[in-house]
Amino acid sequence: MRVLVIGSGAREHALLLALQRDPGVTGLICAPGNAGTAAIAEQRAVDVASGEAVAELAKDVAADLVVIGPEVPLVLGVADAVRAAGIACFGPSADAARIEGSKAFAKDVMAAADVRTAHSEIVDNPAKLDAALDRFGPTWVVKDDGLAAGKGVVVTPDRAAARAHAADLLENGHPVLLESFLDGPEVSLFSIVDGETVVPLIPAQDHKRVGDGDSGPNTGGMGAYTPLPWLPDETVDEIVEKVVRPVATEMARRGVPFSGLLYAGLAIGADGPAVVEFNCRFGDPETQAVLALLESPLGELLNAAAKGTLAQVSAPRWKDGAAVTVVLAAENYPGPPRTGDTITGADAEGVLHAGTKRVDGQVVSAGGRVLSVVGTGADLVAARDQAYERLSHVDLPGGHFRTDIGLAAVEGRITL
Repeated sequence: MRVLVIGSGAREHALLLALQRDPGVTGLICAPGNAGTAAIAEQRAVDVASGEAVAELAKDVAADLVVIGPEVPLVLGVADAVRAAGIACFGPSADAARIEGSKAFAKDVMAAADVRTAHSEIVDNPAKLDAALDRFGPTWVVKDDGLAAGKGVVVTPDRAAARAHAADLLENGHPVLLESFLDGPEVSLFSIVDGETVVPLIPAQDHKRVGDGDSGPNTGGMGAYTPLPWLPDETVDEIVEKVVRPVATEMARRGVPFSGLLYAGLAIGADGPAVVEFNCRFGDPETQAVLALLESPLGELLNAAAKGTLAQVSAPRWKDGAAVTVVLAAENYPGPPRTGDTITGADAEGVLHAGTKRVDGQVVSAGGRVLSVVGTGADLVAARDQAYERLSHVDLPGGHFRTDIGLAAVEGRITL
């Protein structure tokens, strides 16, 4: 099976590494890819937002399966174009991808499916903002209703800061979603979904804020770890039965069945799991940690979902132990990043590329989140040690990373 992976981040690098371990995968192509993916897959240029371009490329490289990594092409209907060309595609239709592309749509689906989530209100008129803010707090959650790469969210006890973010979004023509604050530790649970068939992967926890101790602004994610020693196994079953499966069933009932990776971001509070957000694709950086522990063939799993035969495939098998990924970000990220710096140590084992390119034989930075460094081990302590030891051999001028990925779990500071 020849597999074409669409995207250019560390998530796609992780997908390619896992697909490379699948004996049923005979060829790997990545478009547009980065300096790291070029070492393990044929690299091709493509406009990832163009369904026509991706479908043509898939035919040109004789792909048997297309795996779409990022959310933007999914929301724009690239998976529909690939399927229309007669090629199997892992990724939801544009209609189904609204579960991420429109938070209002996701809220409507959850209400119909009786899934616990935050109380919310859409504001699309600046004149209504202050009255709406008065109905929330004392911690305000302000979101861009559309796609924002994980950076369109402000969670703050400061009403003025919440108002400023909302006003900025509205000024730029983006409707605002106000939500009640959900307490409790957060969990990312990925599920492979084929209509109403749901196959959960192992849960992970992302670290969204840029600085240690969850300080500073939100980012696309600064690191992740799996599994979660503080999360009972039965909670994963509860999430599947009370959250993921009801949403999948409701989407099928509406005539927009979900096919692909359904990502549930949840807060685990005193009353059980509640949904913070849904995404329509593999999360980044959680994918880098989760797939590091996958033992069974990834290509077989994704191909079955793409072809509607997921129910016939054995459940995924996982290695014992833990995995941690730490993101190395460029100077000034999550603001406009400094780029063009030469990176040393980027080709070592466990180093996954995101914002990189190769210039005159050197790997240079080309984005905000530049590398993901992954460690594995018998437990979370060992996995953290390996990740940070590997990171110590990588140098990016002006680069920064969090030193506390997974540390609260190691120290037993996360409780339910």
